Amino acid sequence: AGMLPVVAGLLLVVAAAGRGAVAAAAGDQESPPGSRFVCTSLPLDAAGAGCPLPPVPMQGGALPPEEELKATVLQLRETVLQQKETIGSQREAIRELTGKLSRCEGADGRSATGTWKKELGKGKDTMGDLPRDPAQVIDQLSRTMQTLKDRLESLEHQLRANVSYAALPSDLREMLQRRLGDLERQLLSKVAELEDEKSLLHNETSAHRQKTETALNALLERVSELEKGNSAFKSPDEFKVSLPLRTNYLYGKIKKTLPELYAFTVCLWLRSSASPGIGTPFSYAVPGQANEIVLIEWGNNPIELLINDKVAQLPLFISDGKWHHICITWTTRDGMWEAFQDGEKLGTGENLAPWHPIKPGGVLILGQEQDTVGGRFDATQAFVGEMSQFNIWDRVLKAEDIMNIANCSTNMPGNIIPWVDNNVDVFGGATKWPVETCEERLLDL
Repeated sequence: AGMLPVVAGLLLVVAAAGRGAVAAAAGDQESPPGSRFVCTSLPLDAAGAGCPLPPVPMQGGALPPEEELKATVLQLRETVLQQKETIGSQREAIRELTGKLSRCEGADGRSATGTWKKELGKGKDTMGDLPRDPAQVIDQLSRTMQTLKDRLESLEHQLRANVSYAALPSDLREMLQRRLGDLERQLLSKVAELEDEKSLLHNETSAHRQKTETALNALLERVSELEKGNSAFKSPDEFKVSLPLRTNYLYGKIKKTLPELYAFTVCLWLRSSASPGIGTPFSYAVPGQANEIVLIEWGNNPIELLINDKVAQLPLFISDGKWHHICITWTTRDGMWEAFQDGEKLGTGENLAPWHPIKPGGVLILGQEQDTVGGRFDATQAFVGEMSQFNIWDRVLKAEDIMNIANCSTNMPGNIIPWVDNNVDVFGGATKWPVETCEERLLDL
C-alpha cells in the first residue's frame, strides 16, 4: 500500500508529459520526424498533491475498542474506493502512454527504442523502478487492492470476535442482569413449590401408612380372636354357627359349591329361637334360579322344601327352641323325597321337580333365603338360632345310616359338603362357637 502513492505520482507525471507533447503537435496530424517524449521522475514529497495518502487512524485514543475498529473499517473502505478510482484513471493513462510509446517507436525506429531504453536505464531521472510491461502494473495494483480487501474482512471479523460482555453498553448489561435475576427468582419459586408438594406427599403417605397399619392391626386382632375361638374346638367339625338376630345381614356361607346332582341327602342339627316359623336354615341359588334348593318355614306355614321353585310341605316340627336333628333326601327319579327328624322318618312324597338335575356352581347360604345368587335377603325369612353338622351327600342315605347319625353312634361327614371349620365363613355378626357334644344335644330332645 505504501508504494501506491509513488506509483500514482509517477504515472501522473508521465501522463502530463504526454499531454504536453500532444498539445505541441496539435497543429500537425503527425509528429515531426525527430520529436520524442521525455519522462521525468518526481521526488516523494512532491507526490502528495497528486495522490493524497489516506489518513492514519489515531491509536490509544479515548474511544472504546469497538468504535476504533469501526473507524478503521470505514477508513479502509474509503481507501479502497480511492484506490479503485486511482486504478481507473491509471488504466486510462497507461493506455494513453502505451499508444504514444507505440507511435514514438514507429516514428524513430531503432534509435527511438534504444534512446527510450537508454533513458529508462539512467539514474534517478529515469523510471527504471517501474515494470517494463504496463500490464504488470495493473496486476500489482489489483493484488494490492485484494490485500486491502482481505485486511478489511479480517478487521470486520476481529471486530465481531472482540465484542465481549465487558464492551456491551451499560443498558444492555443491566437488562441482562434483570433477566438473570428474574430467572433466578422463578427457579427459587419452583424449588419452593416442589418442596411443598414433597411435604404434602409425605404427610399423605404417613396418613395412608397409619390407616394401613390400623387395618392390619384390626385383622391381626380378628385372626387372634378366631384362633382363640378355634382352639376351643375339639375337632374341626365340633362347632356351631350362631345367628342371634332376625336381620338381612347375619348369615353363614359355605365356601364350596355343589356339582350337578341327581340325588342328595342333607342333614343338620339346629335349634330355633324364633316363632312363628324358624325362617330359612339354608338356601342354594344358581344363576337363573334363586330357589334351586331351599328349606324354609315362614310365618304360620308348615316347613317347606323347594327344588327348582317346586314346593313340598314336610311334616317336621322343630320350632320349640330345642336341638333337633333333621335329614332330607331327594332323587330326580320321579322327584321322590323323604323327611327325617331325630332319626325317624316322618314323611315321604314324590313328584317334586322330577327328572330335574340340581344345577352346579351356585351359592350355598346358611340362615338366609336368596332372591338373587348370594344376596337380596329378606329379614322376615331369616333363621334365628344355632346350627351345626351341616352335611350333604350326593346320594340318598339309608334310613339306618340317618338313625346312627342322629343317635350319635356314627360320625359320617358329607362327601359333597362336609361340616368343617375352614369351609364355613360367617358375616354380619354371625359367630362360631364350640358346640355341645352329640350326647348333650340328645338330652335336649
